[in-house]
Amino acid sequence: MSCWPLFQFLLLWLALCLPARTSAQAPARLPTPEEFGYRHLVVRIKADSVHLLILSAPGEAQVRKPLLLWAQGSLPVPLVLYDHRGAYPVFPFHPKEVLKNCHLAIISKPGIPLVANVEGQDPNQLFRTATPPAYYRARNYLDYYVRRDEAVLRYLKRQPWVRADQILVAGHSEGSSIVAQLVAVPGLVSRGIYLSGSPLGRALTEVARNPFNPDTTAADVEQGFAKWQRAVDNPTQNEVTQGDSPLNTYSHGQSQLPALLGARVPLFIGYGTRDDAVVANDYLRIEAIRLHKTNLTFHAYVGREHNFFGFKDGQVNFDDFYWDYVGQDFLRWAGLLSATSTP
Repeated sequence: MSCWPLFQFLLLWLALCLPARTSAQAPARLPTPEEFGYRHLVVRIKADSVHLLILSAPGEAQVRKPLLLWAQGSLPVPLVLYDHRGAYPVFPFHPKEVLKNCHLAIISKPGIPLVANVEGQDPNQLFRTATPPAYYRARNYLDYYVRRDEAVLRYLKRQPWVRADQILVAGHSEGSSIVAQLVAVPGLVSRGIYLSGSPLGRALTEVARNPFNPDTTAADVEQGFAKWQRAVDNPTQNEVTQGDSPLNTYSHGQSQLPALLGARVPLFIGYGTRDDAVVANDYLRIEAIRLHKTNLTFHAYVGREHNFFGFKDGQVNFDDFYWDYVGQDFLRWAGLLSATSTP
């Protein structure tokens, strides 16, 4: 997808809110997630060991609360990145106030380390250009993530510190497709948060283009269609050195409308009006109105792109960080923030 990946703007957020970071010195050995305040759980699902991190309010790890699972985006990035100043944000909102009302959970990408020291390196390039391991490539597709996350949620619902009747799932970009499928599973979750998704499938979003852009070439027009054709011709191929495999492209390229419109739980749909997928999200809203679907709540963020940045002089304005406001909207909608709290 032609978008700025989630971890990249979290790196920008890091520069904007250094005082909010965990204070830590970079040790010679690789630290554990527990040293950054997370619980590390391992769930066995058939032959796989699935790693997840849980963040709870201090002293409240065993207090029974609702749980919010955040579905990761597209790149094979370790969950906890750190340098000599401490850990980078894991969630795209400040968790302090949210943790008063729930536990937060996130699942690691398959075969990717949980923690990485990025001292003196550019994480934007480090994880974009490296060839991911074969274990990851074999599992990096939508159906696997949905089966895995469903099994993890069923495990978490059995834990005494989780309110099984208040399980929420949220995801942005590629993570939104996982959310769409999970909310369609009867009785699995109580609410879903779908951010910057492609309701008609990522393939359509990847061929979307500005009809008023005078610089669009014939090659630009054909590029997205050629990628989709390769995926359709090789829908199970997972070999790739960079970017998406045909397996990944094919799995995410199909419409999420049946799952989203078939869901019976409350859904928050958030997207920018300058996102490539804006028309698909608007169409989802039109269909929801036609079908009298009252469980879908839409928030269109005017003038915002895929990661909710604004624009200045025709370019994305990375100084205009808006995730705190988006977070306030969906967390208050979910009942995890009071009217006066900020995440």
